Amino acid sequence: MTVSFSGTAKAEICRAFPQKYCCALAECFGILLYCNSFHSQGIKIITESRDFAWILPKLFKKAFNLEFDSYPSLEAPGKLVFQIREPEKIETVMNSFGFDVRDTLALHVNLPIVEEDCCKAAFLRGAFLAGGSVTDPEKGYHMELTTTHQFVARETHALMRETLGFSPKLTARGGGQVLYVKQSEQISDFLTFLGARVAAMGIMETKLEKDLNNKVNRRCNCDDANTSKVVEAAQEQLSAIRRLREQGILEKLPWKLNQAARARMDNPSASLSELASMMEPPITKPAMNNRMKKLILLSKETEV
Repeated sequence: MTVSFSGTAKAEICRAFPQKYCCALAECFGILLYCNSFHSQGIKIITESRDFAWILPKLFKKAFNLEFDSYPSLEAPGKLVFQIREPEKIETVMNSFGFDVRDTLALHVNLPIVEEDCCKAAFLRGAFLAGGSVTDPEKGYHMELTTTHQFVARETHALMRETLGFSPKLTARGGGQVLYVKQSEQISDFLTFLGARVAAMGIMETKLEKDLNNKVNRRCNCDDANTSKVVEAAQEQLSAIRRLREQGILEKLPWKLNQAARARMDNPSASLSELASMMEPPITKPAMNNRMKKLILLSKETEV
């Protein structure tokens, strides 16, 4: 099965298992507030990440000293579902975050749980693992966190502004609240903060490669445009010289103009700078341009 860029980033984050109880609790807090279902009737966490599914039971064991009521097989294809249905277990989890199991209509980020810097990072790791995604930088720059809790989205927004120094955008989508970032540097900083340094580096390397390719393309386009202008100008000059010669005017022109005309006829693809260096004595590019303009003007006068 092909692993997405988002899956690769989550796998990297899962390698940093929290060593302290407070961080394990904060990471579980992020998971639960951004998972599929977290209320008094039950807890349901659905994921496609095998790495996340592997550490999830260990996190709950460390944070709450309990096990899920149902486990998926990590060998099973598709999405993996973890559930807790026993009321006693649900109450234990709720109480760990200062929630009353009888009132879970307006869940929020309990600030004492994320008071320490290490716990802030752990909370955001959990939120990303359960409700986050990041687009392959080859396709674009987009990272988002999705929760069904309005207060949670607003408080996570404030938490990211405080810890990372930037504010994600906030929007509603399909009954959920979505925090999203579209700046490559901010996405890279966010992933680095979560511990996914390799994924963050991948984003910046892709951006540098895109910027370089864009720069090369702009340069090539500019060169092509300049070449086209040179060719068009040379064709206009050759047409004018040909008309002057056909009407017997070319040989009667002053020596400087005659010399310029013959240099152009002998070197139809040369630039003005190259033609200027062929003059006896050599002249400047502006002087050569003036001679060509004079030839074109004299040619147009013969048409009247």
